[in-house]
Amino acid sequence: MSGSRKYSISLPEDLADAVRAHVGPGGFSAYVAEALEQKVAMDRLREIVVDFETDNEALTREEVEAARALLRHDHRQAGAAA
Repeated sequence: MSGSRKYSISLPEDLADAVRAHVGPGGFSAYVAEALEQKVAMDRLREIVVDFETDNEALTREEVEAARALLRHDHRQAGAAA
């Protein structure tokens, strides 16, 4: 990731309180950044699937499950590297 910049965002109070309770002081920004990274990755993956299915048949249940297994594996490896 590139450098950081401060942003002002609005969140539901109960959600912000839950995050603060979970991560403690000082971890809020990192938690939100990680959540946004995951959301962007999932949005990009959805776009890839839509593009693929535009030119091909829909993915089978087996293909979807295989992709999920790969994503879980990659996510576990990324967590271990951190």
